[in-house]
Amino acid sequence: MIDALMMLAAAPASALPEEAAASLASAPVDTGLNYIELVLHASWPVQIVMLLLLVASVMSWFVIFRKMNVFGRANKEAEEFEGRFWSGGELTALYRTATERNRVVTGLEAIFEAGFREFTRLRQQHKLIDARSQLEGAQRAMRATLAREVDQLEHNLELLANVGSTAPYVGLVGTVFGIMISFHGLANNKQATIASVAPGISEALIATAMGLFAAIPAVWAYNRFATRVERLSVRYESFAEEFSSILQRQSHTDEL
Repeated sequence: MIDALMMLAAAPASALPEEAAASLASAPVDTGLNYIELVLHASWPVQIVMLLLLVASVMSWFVIFRKMNVFGRANKEAEEFEGRFWSGGELTALYRTATERNRVVTGLEAIFEAGFREFTRLRQQHKLIDARSQLEGAQRAMRATLAREVDQLEHNLELLANVGSTAPYVGLVGTVFGIMISFHGLANNKQATIASVAPGISEALIATAMGLFAAIPAVWAYNRFATRVERLSVRYESFAEEFSSILQRQSHTDEL
């Protein structure tokens, strides 16, 4: 047995027939998937699904970049205003700065402006309104402004949540349609081979991939922005409580 194996190893390799060599030379070389051709040659239901996913992805990325700018600006403005507020300056000077013409205030400064404006208005009616009512009026004004500011921070976050939760299923619908059309096309073929359905299935699976590519960034951004909204909301509420304590001391001082 060993002698036979050694004789086979020592035997010279025979050349391929000319026809076989020519067929191997003329065989097409697989250069990989062409994703653009897969999209362009997909069936029209799959193309509609891909278009919807592309629009959803563009919209979600637009919201992501916009919200990154909004939250960055909100944190920066909060840092700057807290620095001015706790520097020991006069509250009336801060209020005049907040109410300058053609100046839009947001965040902590808007909460301060609403509370101090209401407190000042009620304090001018000192004979009719006691100190407790003055403080409660200022607190109501700050709570209303705080709710509006948080609502502005949460604006358009529902779009990210919707894209993140529905995009994979929309892509799956496109895949199902593509596979159904591919298998339906086998009825016209006498020979059912994997080569006849593979292109259609590949085109259909692109829809699932696009659904995932649209959903993953949207889910990540929604979770991150929701956390930042919660942190800013806690920061706003803490400032409103601290400012209420300052107004309470000031109202009691006025009564003395």
